Amino acid sequence: MINHISIRNFAVIESTEADFEEGLNIITGETGSGKSVVIEAISLALGSRADSSYVRHGADRAVIELAGELDGEEIVITREISATGKNLCRLNGRLSTLSELNETCRRLADIHGQYDNQSLLNPENHIRLVDSFQPEIISPLRRDFDEAYAAYQNAKSKLVRLLDQESDNRRKLDFYRYEQTEIHKAALRPGEDEELSQRISLLQNSEKIFAGIETAYDLLNEGDTGALNALGTGLHALQTVSGYSAELQNLTEEFADIYYRLEDLSSSLRNLREQITFAPEELDGAIARLDLIDNLKKKYGSSIEEILAYYDRISGELNQIENYDEIKAQLQKETAEAEALLVRRAEALSAARKKSAAILAEAIQQELNDLNFSSARLVINVERNDAIGSDGFDAVEIMLSANKGEPLKPLARIASGGEISRIMLAIKNITGTYDGIPTMIFDEIDAGISGITASVVGRKLHQIAEAHQIICITHLPQIAAAGDTHYRIFKEEGAESTFTSVQRLSESETVDEIARLLGGDNITETTRKSAIELLRATREKA
Repeated sequence: MINHISIRNFAVIESTEADFEEGLNIITGETGSGKSVVIEAISLALGSRADSSYVRHGADRAVIELAGELDGEEIVITREISATGKNLCRLNGRLSTLSELNETCRRLADIHGQYDNQSLLNPENHIRLVDSFQPEIISPLRRDFDEAYAAYQNAKSKLVRLLDQESDNRRKLDFYRYEQTEIHKAALRPGEDEELSQRISLLQNSEKIFAGIETAYDLLNEGDTGALNALGTGLHALQTVSGYSAELQNLTEEFADIYYRLEDLSSSLRNLREQITFAPEELDGAIARLDLIDNLKKKYGSSIEEILAYYDRISGELNQIENYDEIKAQLQKETAEAEALLVRRAEALSAARKKSAAILAEAIQQELNDLNFSSARLVINVERNDAIGSDGFDAVEIMLSANKGEPLKPLARIASGGEISRIMLAIKNITGTYDGIPTMIFDEIDAGISGITASVVGRKLHQIAEAHQIICITHLPQIAAAGDTHYRIFKEEGAESTFTSVQRLSESETVDEIARLLGGDNITETTRKSAIELLRATREKA
């Protein structure tokens, strides 16, 4: 339930707060006093979207804090809306995303306003109403149907794409075969182009490379004047004296290491020199091969890897084209099987819906009888469409006969505002028994009703409040008299601005407020006595 709301610099409210109680909390006030602003603030705290227009003129931010209980634990929500457009959500002091806040708060409170009345007039929403009733029966069937519907749509789309591509594929057949053959004959290897570039560079500069290696090799090995011969003589000289000291021994070993390393280097130079040959035919072949690869890159991809990927793709498409009839038969079989499963699950869902709709209609009918709607007759039609859609076979619509003897007609065509309000209240009372939401908020539930019907609605709200916390804005004294706790919203004008505040009323103040609702601002002893009598009579009937 919601325990407390604090509102600062929000719309016409500079600063106000209120503690809500269990049972039926009534909010009244003159037209334009800001009653709906309080509900809007609660709605924002519960996760609705906000913008900078909510910030009170002259303030830099609006702050709404809501404290309550959810599943036996305390919960504190803070919404800050900046005049610059930035807004923050905090859940129990921790920064939270709006979606996370919504996920939590949809289990805390359910707000009903005029929009819900309009949504009830839309037949497309009636199927949602039926599906949400008896969820333990409908929900598993709905999940099975949704799964089958997705599988059928997937199979059908594959078949449609295949059929759409049939004529185009036949035109592609020869072209793809030519491309496949061209790439296949090239026998490409990843990295081959880089290897060819290096080999071509080596072949094109072979004479220069040979001359450089030859010079280095000759300097190491040229007769008595070669570097290796001189180093060998030096090594022999050192070896004759190396035994005289450890230092000479170390120097001799280092000298020997250099000598043997140069011998190895000389051998490598000789081998490399012998391998270098200028072969014009090899160079021409390498250049031709690289040209082939470059031409393929221009047609099929910027790298060998992309060319090979293109080859794999067209090979797959060729396989599909060449095996078109077989693939079509397989897809037709899969689509038929998926459709058969879909029909079975749609039938099961439809059968459950019809039973659920009948039970729901009976429950709503009983609630309407309690709401002084005893002559009305309500039926929820579940009719079969020609084709299966995302909701199955069914078209669901609430039908109503508002008066005895009148035929059933679609709700949108005959229901008045007061009738819609009562139907919605009846539905809320039914759904509230299984949705587990502890708080229900009604904004203008009394639209279009008055007199005895208003008294009946007040008693019904009081009855619902035995199992839920109810916060209800009303302008009717008959509904206000049913409240357990009463709040008045009023405006005060300062020197330069207007302020809206929320005041919790005492028993005597409640009498005066109901008297005002009965007779206007001029409260007389007569209207006060009428208010006391209304309160007494309402509480006795409750």
